[in-house]
Amino acid sequence: MKFVDEAYIDIAAGDGGNGCVSFRHEKYKEFGGPDGGDGGRGGHVFAVADPSLNTLVDYRYSRRHEAKRGQHGMGSDMFGAMGDDITLKMPVGTLICDAETGEVLYELLQPGEKLMIAKGGEGGYGNLRFKSAINRAPRQKTPGHPGERKSLKLELKVLADVGLLGMPNAGKSTFIAAVSNARPKIADYPFTTLHPNLGVVRVGPEQSFVVADVPGLIEGASEGAGLGHQFLRHLQRTRLLLHIVDIAPFDEGVDPVAQAKAIAAELKKYDPELYAKPRWLVLNKLDMVPAEERETRVKDFVKRMRYKGPVFEISALTREGCESLIRDIYKHIHDRHVEEQGAVEVDPRFAEPR
Repeated sequence: MKFVDEAYIDIAAGDGGNGCVSFRHEKYKEFGGPDGGDGGRGGHVFAVADPSLNTLVDYRYSRRHEAKRGQHGMGSDMFGAMGDDITLKMPVGTLICDAETGEVLYELLQPGEKLMIAKGGEGGYGNLRFKSAINRAPRQKTPGHPGERKSLKLELKVLADVGLLGMPNAGKSTFIAAVSNARPKIADYPFTTLHPNLGVVRVGPEQSFVVADVPGLIEGASEGAGLGHQFLRHLQRTRLLLHIVDIAPFDEGVDPVAQAKAIAAELKKYDPELYAKPRWLVLNKLDMVPAEERETRVKDFVKRMRYKGPVFEISALTREGCESLIRDIYKHIHDRHVEEQGAVEVDPRFAEPR
């Protein structure tokens, strides 16, 4: 299925039905009085988060979505039927924005979450509503209210705990395939990955986190080089970034330090908040470096990079070093989650003895 993470749609809720002017007509019943019913409410437009979807491709080809209008009121005290609602299924993590102003109106963050994004118009009043002791034969009625109409921009940001960052062919897809059940396409040419891949990493029973692999970033991406910045939005909801660096490039003229600094610079140009997220350095393809040279090469890289954060040495192909890395990642994510949720009160009866 084609991956689409942006779409524009027009939605229209149903108009309310008009009220009715009618009088009771029966044999031997003169001055029967008003019996015009109200119009029905127009249909609403709902958006629901469907965990089985992972792309907005359905909305690329069907732009207009309209709910049914309410039925008009009728005589004999009959009210109009409500218009049918419509429900638009969207992937979890979808942002619903105003197409003109760009303002974020709604977010679908939980599977099964349902939001009303356009309200149907109320039905108009029939003349039955206007009967009073003074006015016994009212001829007033009101029209139905129009339903809401909106032009929306849908933007998908995948929900992941960890985002992988790096140059093309740094080994991001190999890493996600090594630590999770994801099976992305892996090949020895740049931009093998053309859209984000998600993988669930299981650390232990009821201990897991989600990793997002996005297409590689290259120098000049802010000017549109390579695939540009079009997929970096998928890293904005992550709690941790892993900057994966190829420590043993095939081309000896390539400097891994210069490439790593270029990636950091592109990230800062795109979004300073994303640049400020916790970012760990992961030196990949250690299996390509002779064992006696590894320590020297890693120290030289970190010194030239002037990097102060955590540094991990792994080989995604042989899975060397991956186990300790994913345990440290889980511990970091768990600690961040506890900080965000606040301290949980434990019933003293069930507290663990110290």
